Amino acid sequence: MILQFYQWEIRLIEKNSPENDLVKSYLKALHKEIELVNDVEPLSTLYIGGGTPSILEIDEISSLLKHIEKKFCFQPGIEITIEIDPASFNFSYLTNLLTLGINRFSLGGQSFDNETLRKIGRRHNQTNLVNSCAWLDELLKKKQIKSWSLDLIQNLPDSKLHFWEEQINQAINCNPPHLSIYDLTIEPGTKFFYRNKYGKLHLPDDDCAADINRLTSAMLENVGYARYEISNYAKPGFTSRHNRVYWSGSGWWAFGMGSTSSPWGIRFSRPKQIDKYIDWVDQQSEKGIHFSLLKKNQKPIPFDDQIIVGIRRREGVNLDQLADNSGWPKIYRKKYLERLMERWKVFFDSGILKMEGNRAKLKNPEGMDICNQVLVEMFIWWDELPKEIFDLSNPSNDL
Repeated sequence: MILQFYQWEIRLIEKNSPENDLVKSYLKALHKEIELVNDVEPLSTLYIGGGTPSILEIDEISSLLKHIEKKFCFQPGIEITIEIDPASFNFSYLTNLLTLGINRFSLGGQSFDNETLRKIGRRHNQTNLVNSCAWLDELLKKKQIKSWSLDLIQNLPDSKLHFWEEQINQAINCNPPHLSIYDLTIEPGTKFFYRNKYGKLHLPDDDCAADINRLTSAMLENVGYARYEISNYAKPGFTSRHNRVYWSGSGWWAFGMGSTSSPWGIRFSRPKQIDKYIDWVDQQSEKGIHFSLLKKNQKPIPFDDQIIVGIRRREGVNLDQLADNSGWPKIYRKKYLERLMERWKVFFDSGILKMEGNRAKLKNPEGMDICNQVLVEMFIWWDELPKEIFDLSNPSNDL
């Protein structure tokens, strides 16, 4: 399950301020949305993130967790992760979170460089980040938490290879058991979007970005991290259960503004503005919940969606099994999967994509770094499939 939080500015929210009232209104709507759903099953993972949940008071987080546990029940050994920002907590706050059952932390570091942090609008500095890493490392060594992860962003403006090498070295020195390394995403309407549009955002060129990607993979693997998904590296025994469930194509619940859920095979995204989200929850209460949240409307996760998430993983994706799960008869599986192989031929020939049995796997790092190009060819193949493929509904059909 995913709980999504509004991207509030990381700063102290005064108790009688408009910002505090907004937080209260959002939490009220979040509780209301959680209570509306039915057909639920016990949870093995819970991820509290998507914004800045660590600005909440301990009792507010406690109330949410109690509500979710009462509604869904928790499986024994559940992994409960919360995103935390280095500027929004201290060690005492961390230890209080432990009393709530939270056993994994995702630390939004982004960079160890103060100037870079300033440019990307982060409020924390290098000292905040290093201290946060040390606290989490201490909790892990004492076995008070199951794991923690450090998030960094690569290919930021003005990045050079030697600069990024220093960033990775600092991350390694902080000893996180798990690392998530993301590329900068430039969203329409943001400051970065307009700076890039007018040529004022000096991003690494393609060659430099490729060198940075390869360096990341090489440095981390050299010290014991395995790249188990395009953006995620872990030491043995510390892969994220939440990530593994999500990228396996399993269904998931999600609540909160801007969150996307798919408990029964149909994706649905909630409004991204807080006032529209609150109105949407009220409408769900009055008119009934969205059809994608009702078990009676359950469908297999679309074939193309499963390729999108599956190809990102180290173990790749079993295409024949996906086709079978989607109800494709054998004659269709052979005919149309061969067409996909033709579209991917250039990647097979170059060795960046390979088949192991019926499983398509990207080579690390070369293949994982151009995953989007592989997916573009898949999308073209998907769009060219005949209508009868999409009309199939019997997964046991075996012509």
